[in-house]
Amino acid sequence: MRDATVPVIVARDLVKTYTLGGGLQVHALRGLDLDVQRGEYAAIMGPSGSGKSTLLQILGCLDVPTSGSYRLAEEEVAALDEDALSVIRNRRIGFIFQAYNLLGRATALDNVALPLLYRGVPLRERRAMALGALERVGLADRTHHRPNELSGGQKQRVAIARALATDPDILLADEPTGNLDSRTGDEILGLFDDLHAEGRTILMVTHEQEVAEHCERIIRIRDGVVEASEVVAARRRPERAAAGAAPVGV
Repeated sequence: MRDATVPVIVARDLVKTYTLGGGLQVHALRGLDLDVQRGEYAAIMGPSGSGKSTLLQILGCLDVPTSGSYRLAEEEVAALDEDALSVIRNRRIGFIFQAYNLLGRATALDNVALPLLYRGVPLRERRAMALGALERVGLADRTHHRPNELSGGQKQRVAIARALATDPDILLADEPTGNLDSRTGDEILGLFDDLHAEGRTILMVTHEQEVAEHCERIIRIRDGVVEASEVVAARRRPERAAAGAAPVGV
């Protein structure tokens, strides 16, 4: 049984350097340190080019740091091979992107079932699991619609359902309300509030202060390092549903 007092994410001295054409180097992360507790709901903010999205990609095992240490659930990620990293991406972490990243020719049901296909879940079972995820986000009546038949908010709900299909402990969201109008964005944030109340760990990159104040903590990044970490006062956060569900363990 894992120690609940140990952070689920521990990053130490993370450096990420990209080499562009002509040998030009871009330093996206410059020795970043970060701890995230299990069940925490945190926003990552910072100016363009500060390293927010790079950090999220590394934490989600979509990229690797140039140097430094990243421990996920007490396991050093750098020591894992690609197969082990794929398991983490498929089972422990759910990704939600601003651009939705849906397959245009696939139905909502098939988009949500895709990570289950990669896991090797049989057809009937993965369709049932995908339908359950769509029901969870209020889209049971849109299962056979393709992305071009859905509104922006519905597309984002499909993307969230896809992230939930594998029942991950951690959700990573990169500007999840960035392409939505304010009303639809509020609906999506309400859904995130509910998911957090279930005990999931959520990290969300955003450039909007109002969106960040839905979270419990705001992590501010500048020039590739954590500049500040601010606990959001309860009075500044919208009313949430009571967290009655048991926390999900990693």
